[in-house]
Amino acid sequence: MNLTRRNIEMNMDDRAMVLAEQSPIATIFPGLLSADTSHQLQRMFRDPRVLETHERGNLVARLSQAVELAPEVAELRVLLGMALAVDLQVQEAMEQLRLAVEQAPDSFIARLKYGELLMRLRICQKAAEETHKAALLAVNAAQSELARRQAATIRTMLREGIERGGYAGILSRVFRFGRRSKGQTSAPVFVGTK
Repeated sequence: MNLTRRNIEMNMDDRAMVLAEQSPIATIFPGLLSADTSHQLQRMFRDPRVLETHERGNLVARLSQAVELAPEVAELRVLLGMALAVDLQVQEAMEQLRLAVEQAPDSFIARLKYGELLMRLRICQKAAEETHKAALLAVNAAQSELARRQAATIRTMLREGIERGGYAGILSRVFRFGRRSKGQTSAPVFVGTK
């Protein structure tokens, strides 16, 4: 299966899974998130590209305020990390998701989203670890399926060599240090005898 198609399928399932649209997000976090913030989050989950630059900035600011008001709620940090990632503030997103995982190590969504961000940054070994931990925390079939799909994508990336790693991998492939190519075998060479 094509890696891009698999990512699109996973993103669609993730958005449906993260927070149920039957109950507005503002009702999940009463007093912390306004109805407008809840609406912006739902728009972000449906399609992150529809939010304008100023809308993404406002959403990040509102979620940051909510995290300051209730720093003990790990799910708010997850939402903030996701909004930061959509706003292309990757370092801050990674820090918020890492803090969410530290704060609530038994949170499925914190582990899954942290693993997803690591996967998108091509830090595949750590992403595989976090996704595996999320799979162990899954409490229903939908969560298990999300973790399974993410793990499959990570395995594909590892198998195809899509990972950060510096020049060691490139140099060894170019110069073939200590390795032979698949087609190269040792066979006797006969030099011009008649």
